[in-house]
Amino acid sequence: MGPIGFKELVVILIVVLVVFGAKKLKTIGSDLGSAVRGFKKSMNEGDAEESVKQLKADAEFSEPAKSSEKSEHKA
Repeated sequence: MGPIGFKELVVILIVVLVVFGAKKLKTIGSDLGSAVRGFKKSMNEGDAEESVKQLKADAEFSEPAKSSEKSEHKA
């Protein structure tokens, strides 16, 4: 069982068109597209928020080390 070929894809698309109809298929396509866009947007926002949290955590971790280094140099 190999990958789906061009002929199989055409048959599947024709069956979907017959079952749902042209108007419903257009609606389904636009709904699916907006769902994918929303998913990508939420994934990017989640990555951005996670990156900000990681940067803040790194900054908090490195600041105490810097202050202890300064106190060691004074002594």
